[in-house]
Amino acid sequence: MYIMKLSAKEKFISALRLFAVFFKIGLFSFGGGYAMFTMIEREVVEKHKYLTHDELMDVFAIAESTPGAVAINVATFVGTRVAGIFGGIFTTFGLMLPSIVIIMALSYIIDLVRDNKWVEYLFKGIRAGVLVLIAKAVLSFFRSMRKDWFDFVLLIASFLIAFLTEVSVIYIILGTIVICILALVIKNAIDKKKNKADDNAETAEPNQMDCSDDLDTIAVDLDAQDEQGEDISAQPTEEGGND
Repeated sequence: MYIMKLSAKEKFISALRLFAVFFKIGLFSFGGGYAMFTMIEREVVEKHKYLTHDELMDVFAIAESTPGAVAINVATFVGTRVAGIFGGIFTTFGLMLPSIVIIMALSYIIDLVRDNKWVEYLFKGIRAGVLVLIAKAVLSFFRSMRKDWFDFVLLIASFLIAFLTEVSVIYIILGTIVICILALVIKNAIDKKKNKADDNAETAEPNQMDCSDDLDTIAVDLDAQDEQGEDISAQPTEEGGND
């Protein structure tokens, strides 16, 4: 990932555009960070191309591992990357502003509509839609993850610990980070040892070929010497026969 290099004017214009993008995301998204993933992906990756899909996956993973709300962390990261510090401030404020306005307005009328059936059905429909958005985010993360036995074991173990125990999700995330770091260190050590063994084998193979060539040369020389010896031993016999 890299931070785009823009002039002060271009950064300000980009910050305003980012404000509008994340204001829209904050206004029409429900359910928090992962429920907002679909809209963030469409606006940030597909439409405006501020990030690639893989970069967005990494940003969500980092945002989940750092303090604060996931969506706000993502907005701050995208804004800072595109337009510097002011971009981060504008995107964060743009994402939060709709919620601030709506919550302040609801605080005055919530008691009036608390028992209204239409409002109750409205919130039930929102909850159902949020579940669908979260499921889509989970599916997108699953498609982008590396699929081998280690990742599946880590995924299943983390899910079971979170679902069946009272262990905090924070400790689960920290534990998976530590496990992945240790696995990477072990893998690098094994690969380094394997590469060293391969280099030694490649170095030894030419030496073996040189020894074989030397043995072949010595054998040829010995054969030549034997033939010369036979010729020398045969010469007196032939002379004696002539006499």
